[in-house]
Amino acid sequence: MRLMAWGGGGGGAGRPRPPPPRYKLTPHAPIRRETRAKMSKNLVIVESPAKAKTIKKYLGKDYEVMASYGHVRDLVPKDGAVDPARGFEMKYQLIEKNEKHVRAIANELKHSDTLILATDPDREGEAIAWHLSEYLKEKGLLKDKPVQRVVFYEITPREVAQAIANPRQVSSDLVNAQQARRALDYLVGFNLSPLLWRKVSPGLSAGRVQSPALRLICEREEEIRAFKPQEYWTLDARSEKEGQSFTARLLEYNGAKVEQFTLGDAGSAEAAHAAIEQAAGGKLLVAKVEKKQRRRTPGPPFTTSTLQQDANRKLGFTASRTMRTAQQLYEGVEIEGQAVGLITYMRTDSVSLAQDALAELREVIGKRYGAKALPDEPRYYKAKSKNAQEAHEAVRPTSAARAPEQVARYLAPDQAKLYDLIWKRTVACQMSAAVFDTVAAELRAGSQHAFKATGQTLVEPGFLAAYGIAVDDETEAREDDEKRLPPLVEGEQVNLLELLPEQHFTQPPPRYTEASLVKTLEEYDIGRPSTYASIISTLLAREYVLLDGKAFIPTDVGMIVNRFLTEHFTRYVDYEFTAKLEDELDAISRGEEEWVPLLARFWSAFKPTVDSKMELSRSEVSEARQIGTDPVSGKPVSARLGRFGPFVQIGTKEDPDKPRFASLRQNQRIDTITLAQALELFKLPRRVGQLPTGEDVDVNIGRFGPYARYGDQFVSLKKDDDPYTVELPRVIELIEGKRAALEAATIRLFEGTGIRIVKGRFGPYITDGKRKARIPRTRDPASLSVFECEAYLTEAEAAKPGRKKGGARKAAAKKTAEAAEPAAAPKKAAVKKAAAKKAAAKKAPAKRTGKG
Repeated sequence: MRLMAWGGGGGGAGRPRPPPPRYKLTPHAPIRRETRAKMSKNLVIVESPAKAKTIKKYLGKDYEVMASYGHVRDLVPKDGAVDPARGFEMKYQLIEKNEKHVRAIANELKHSDTLILATDPDREGEAIAWHLSEYLKEKGLLKDKPVQRVVFYEITPREVAQAIANPRQVSSDLVNAQQARRALDYLVGFNLSPLLWRKVSPGLSAGRVQSPALRLICEREEEIRAFKPQEYWTLDARSEKEGQSFTARLLEYNGAKVEQFTLGDAGSAEAAHAAIEQAAGGKLLVAKVEKKQRRRTPGPPFTTSTLQQDANRKLGFTASRTMRTAQQLYEGVEIEGQAVGLITYMRTDSVSLAQDALAELREVIGKRYGAKALPDEPRYYKAKSKNAQEAHEAVRPTSAARAPEQVARYLAPDQAKLYDLIWKRTVACQMSAAVFDTVAAELRAGSQHAFKATGQTLVEPGFLAAYGIAVDDETEAREDDEKRLPPLVEGEQVNLLELLPEQHFTQPPPRYTEASLVKTLEEYDIGRPSTYASIISTLLAREYVLLDGKAFIPTDVGMIVNRFLTEHFTRYVDYEFTAKLEDELDAISRGEEEWVPLLARFWSAFKPTVDSKMELSRSEVSEARQIGTDPVSGKPVSARLGRFGPFVQIGTKEDPDKPRFASLRQNQRIDTITLAQALELFKLPRRVGQLPTGEDVDVNIGRFGPYARYGDQFVSLKKDDDPYTVELPRVIELIEGKRAALEAATIRLFEGTGIRIVKGRFGPYITDGKRKARIPRTRDPASLSVFECEAYLTEAEAAKPGRKKGGARKAAAKKTAEAAEPAAAPKKAAVKKAAAKKAAAKKAPAKRTGKG
């Protein structure tokens, strides 16, 4: 599908005035209403109602501001939404949840003269503007009406006024890039995901950027599992001069430089201890003293990526929590009755700051921290990313004069924490370097052994003052920046108090946190800062990874999916290929490449690869891990992934006897479970005793979790109940609790039948202890007879998948016919309900529902 060749546009700090649009623009009202008595009405569209509320206050009565509530159209959720045979034509439909908002915009447009599209200043925002204008054009609502595109990177009266005064056209280049991105995501997801459903497990998904991110996490886990710790020792000397003790690290031993594994075990550490102690004789000679000044410069202002990293490290925020909170600060917060946008647009890869922002920052720094904290010239930073859009700005406060302590009382806790982080980073980036005095001293024990002591003292805090660190500060922060030594003079001796040998082991590489994963994705040029939060959310939602504290741990499903993709779709989870594709998408957004040829190149290689993998068997994809042999039966024990999760198995399908299966426990892994642990799982079902009524009680784990069975009844175990150790008294307690809850919720009990009407979480229902049936909303539960209840139960049983509906329905009809006359009405209602269910079932496959 080819787009109109509309003119591209940009914006941001220091952006040039855009060329005049092709359309003849109806002059719209300036912001100051008193200059004209009568004006045409302008309809302004933004993405969120909060943003609309803020901007409406800035514009006045001749502007109506409405929200699209995010995206307005998306690809139809079925095969053929992107058609390679027709030049990658894309079929769109309105997003159901936003349909009413789009229609409201369409109705308002009928009474407006000009449509101003003011969605966010990025690819997503440009796509929303285009989709909305295309939909309105299809509805014939844009005839003779100018359509303008405006962008603002901060929501302040000045910026909004400047944007309204300098409209442009929707950028076809940005829209093409977004369409190409969406088409690629669809082609990968719609072809790989069903393959995963068939070959691995239902409900799984694969994504163009999500899959390389999963690969990073899984490869790190494999490194950790393969890691073999290695022992090494360090030897420190605790010395003293004039009552002040200090520590020095062994630098030279037996005339050679000390490396990490010079002292590789306790024996070598003890030998070094004895040799040095004898050579020193209780004293160390100060052989050399070096004094220097070290300058520590501030980091650049935040980009989206570095904001997510810092918020994760310092505040414990997830990427999605950071972006959600930043969006609120950007869109506007009520301060003394006025909506104020507190930060600039938060999706950016630029580290530039506008000239007026720099001027205000320097003024604030001079007043707040003094002249010494202010460098002679403003600091200018350059982005590391080759695709950074330098016309945009970094994430910064819209006014540095709004200090965190002044606005905190107007903000929610998360907002206050994030604003404080952004404000400090922005102010600090324009301050002087921190200055430290450093000292390094070489202390010798005889001619063959030497130690090195280092210390530093903060002389000028510079930018550290923005973080609350001063020269005389006694806070915890100072301990990181200061380590004082006593005055040392070359040639003098200091007292050796003791030698301190310490054992260490090398550590495996750390698991990824959100901060380190985002940093690595950025280093590999995988994805874009605006997509990192959704990538991480998808991996968690699909249960490909779990969070242990802040660290990502891949699940068995995640490891198997990654293994399948890396073995069979190597190119498409390759870091370099993914980064190159991102570069090409960026080139499209700059107007340097066409989007359809890119899709054609991708599809011509991708489709044959997918087709060639259709014949793979499930066992080839989810290969079982052989654990050992069952000592009782002599049969092999293996672990694998099944439709309902990981499990262990005794025997094979080729055996005359059916294999036995047991699900893995939550903390167990296919790759690491031992034979002893696997055999322990086969102790279920476990008999724990008998009820006073004589019914046996067995404990087991089912598809929906652990449970206890007594007679033909069941009760679920709670989260803290271990099915392998729970005892009869606890099960009786759970049974009694279930009975009490049922009695409390019972609306009516039909004595002698076991049928009762119960108040449920989602409305009243009928049950006889085995079957359940919903009650139509048109019926009063208290008015139902026992015959009607039986008819509903029979009908519900007939509607279950796999039942022979004809016979069950005849039974239901017979039961109803035997009932009293009033029972005829429920029969019709029940049949209607079954028909509705049948109709819904026919539609269901088109939705392709799955996990998450």
